Amino acid sequence: MHRRNLLQAISEYAARHPEESAVTERFTRFVESEVRCFERDCWRGHVTGSAWLMDPDERALLLTHHKKLDIWVQLGGHSDGDPDTLAVACKEAEEESGVSVDVITPQVFDLDIHEIPARKDDPAHFHFDVRFVLRARSRDVVVSGESNDLAWVALPEIAALTQETSILRMRDKWLARQASTQSR
Repeated sequence: MHRRNLLQAISEYAARHPEESAVTERFTRFVESEVRCFERDCWRGHVTGSAWLMDPDERALLLTHHKKLDIWVQLGGHSDGDPDTLAVACKEAEEESGVSVDVITPQVFDLDIHEIPARKDDPAHFHFDVRFVLRARSRDVVVSGESNDLAWVALPEIAALTQETSILRMRDKWLARQASTQSR
């Protein structure tokens, strides 16, 4: 029951992005088969929520230099039992940046499945990451204990900071979305 909304959101995303069928099918199989998919100690993998967090003018993206992973990525984190992945993305964005956020669209913006390496007592596992587009109400950020640094990055400069495939894919989706909106 608690997985129904996420499965519906994945289905809608799959219809918008048929080119990503391998990811959406794997994501769906995981959520349907793993009763504890929202729990961080589900070592087969667990659902996480992330934010493509734009500045108030929607010209720059906020990235975090993640302490544990030592890479520049979007803000986000564990569901900790919460099946509302949009709420998780908003909570994590606010906790990790210190800014209040607004939802630009409640539709899933991107889905990604990536392996998290083993660390201390945690075995290697997968994050089934659900990403949403959010807007910060301010550019005044506060670096949390989960980050080495935060940076507002203009879209043309993202590739100079990170080569993470999913970040570049989301950049391209965002640019396509902007072009579509401007052509209307």
